[in-house]
Amino acid sequence: MEKQFKTYDDLPLMLSVQDVAKALGISRAGAYELVKSDGFPAMNIGSRIIVPKEEFILWVKKKVSEKKQ
Repeated sequence: MEKQFKTYDDLPLMLSVQDVAKALGISRAGAYELVKSDGFPAMNIGSRIIVPKEEFILWVKKKVSEKKQ
């Protein structure tokens, strides 16, 4: 069964690109494009790209705030 994220509490401490895609409801290709974009809080560990949960949440909140203005 595929894991679904219903709240921020459901997110893992470190998100994979696939986790980012699921959380945002976008394609995996879209998530790869996003994590490589400027300002997105992704980091590389070896060949893996990961996103710290707290930084991801802050990024989402910032984007929502920008949209409202």
